[in-house]
Amino acid sequence: MAPRVFWKGYLKLSLVTCRVTMTPAVTESRKIRFHNVNRRTGNRVQSDYVDAATGKPVDDDDQRRGYEYEDGKFVLFTDDELAEVALESTRTIDIAKFVDIDSIDWIWFDSPHYLAPADKVSQEAFSVIREAMSKTGTAAMSRIVLYRREHPLLILPRDRGMIAWTLRYGDEVRAVDQVDAAPSGKKPAPKMLGMMTDLIESHRQEWSPDLVKDPVEKKLRSIINARKKSGKTKSEPAKKPDTRPRGDNVIDIMSALKRSLESEKKGGKSKS
Repeated sequence: MAPRVFWKGYLKLSLVTCRVTMTPAVTESRKIRFHNVNRRTGNRVQSDYVDAATGKPVDDDDQRRGYEYEDGKFVLFTDDELAEVALESTRTIDIAKFVDIDSIDWIWFDSPHYLAPADKVSQEAFSVIREAMSKTGTAAMSRIVLYRREHPLLILPRDRGMIAWTLRYGDEVRAVDQVDAAPSGKKPAPKMLGMMTDLIESHRQEWSPDLVKDPVEKKLRSIINARKKSGKTKSEPAKKPDTRPRGDNVIDIMSALKRSLESEKKGGKSKS
């Protein structure tokens, strides 16, 4: 099934404007999804929004978004009020500036979307913007309202189209010095570094989507299909986790490297 276009609007650069569509570049529609089920009746369990104090259900018309500024005290907003705070136009990607593609750290990237011209009239302007970005090695910066929230947007040329990445905000990315890391002052011994380099090279592969297949999803589908065929659709008793001690994880790095390389050499010989 072809992916569904979920956003239509305009791409604008100065006085150049073209109609565009946006489609999510990733999907979770094929993932197995679970529901809460009453094991006694086999019926789905339904959840309702209730008042935390009274325990009574709350009608949709009485539900509001609230910011808790003190314990138990909220500033309330309607969806319309939140929409007014967003961009003046939620249907125009107005390119504000360009940055070098190589200057953007991957940690800022959030969700990818395919950007494409919406009609034949828009193809020429769209193509000129894309090719010029590709030639100059730049990406376009803009903003967009998606999922009821304004996001920074980074647009990159890709093949015959473009990729529009929503970005994380500046205060969402922690600085490296906020995280405990290994001391960087002492350099590893040349021999040890060379052995580690050889070990990395022995595992090097060309990138392929097969490298990121979901093994859990495969196992779940196998279990589901087996239970459907056998008619035993109810859950089995859970196995107790293995809590036996694993021993000390402290190892001699040099010794471990030597054994790893020897193992790789033996494995290479057996494959040939």
